[in-house]
Amino acid sequence: MKLKLGIPKGSLQDATVQLFARAGFNIYVSSRSYFPSIDDPEIECMLIRAQEMARYVSDGVLDAGLTGQDWIAEHEAGDGKTGVITSIADLIYAKQSFGKVKWVLAAPEDSPFRTAKDLEGKTIATELVRATRAYFARQQVNVNVEFSWGATEVKPPTLADAIVEVTETGSSLRANRLRILDVVMESNTQLIANHTVLADPAKRTKLENIALLLKAAIEAQGRVGLMLNVRRADLAAVLGLLPALQRPTISALSDEQWVAVNTIIEERTVRDLIPKLKAASAQGIVEYPLNKIVL
Repeated sequence: MKLKLGIPKGSLQDATVQLFARAGFNIYVSSRSYFPSIDDPEIECMLIRAQEMARYVSDGVLDAGLTGQDWIAEHEAGDGKTGVITSIADLIYAKQSFGKVKWVLAAPEDSPFRTAKDLEGKTIATELVRATRAYFARQQVNVNVEFSWGATEVKPPTLADAIVEVTETGSSLRANRLRILDVVMESNTQLIANHTVLADPAKRTKLENIALLLKAAIEAQGRVGLMLNVRRADLAAVLGLLPALQRPTISALSDEQWVAVNTIIEERTVRDLIPKLKAASAQGIVEYPLNKIVL
């Protein structure tokens, strides 16, 4: 059994390879090949642009792949093939951060445009053509939507009146003196599969296991484990300082007067928390990294 898996080439590529590494799968990408190697004999990888992933999974060229909700919507808006692909996992990560991205409608700061309806009869530049047309159709606004090959932010006002562009932080839009008028859609990465592949028990199980490990790696992002020892008499004070994923694990030690506490916390809180724990009489405090958290 070989699962044909599409890895998104381009802006998501590095983040995806790193995520798989945290999940326990090492993918080795060569600049000379579109077929990365992976240390799992049951998986065969291929680099495909995220924009094309849904089409190749839908057509059965690939069994599964990772792409954004935006490009799934773009594929379905153009081909009308709903139900041919199935989302196996919602994976919230992007090229710069572990979060969603937004496709926004933006116009020059000094333009008279304030809402989508102000763009009646105007030209919109975007790479997300079909989904943008669907957005304006819902708004009952007639516009001319043109495909943009890149550098979309620089096109208004000379080459377009407004744009629909993807953003994580909005910094590029601000740098080009553009104002966001509306959010067209939010998107994050999906692990998708051709629905016929899911009828194969072996491939379905493999995909579900991959999804489990990827989600566990995302869940662990930004968190660390914390172990410490404390006298039973001081336990309540220590527990009052610990924000836990669920509840801290408390274990008895050989000395009946002491217990061990093990918990998971946000990494950004550690520098403030450890001095407080020490002041509350905790001892033997150990911080350790996490690769996966399976909920």
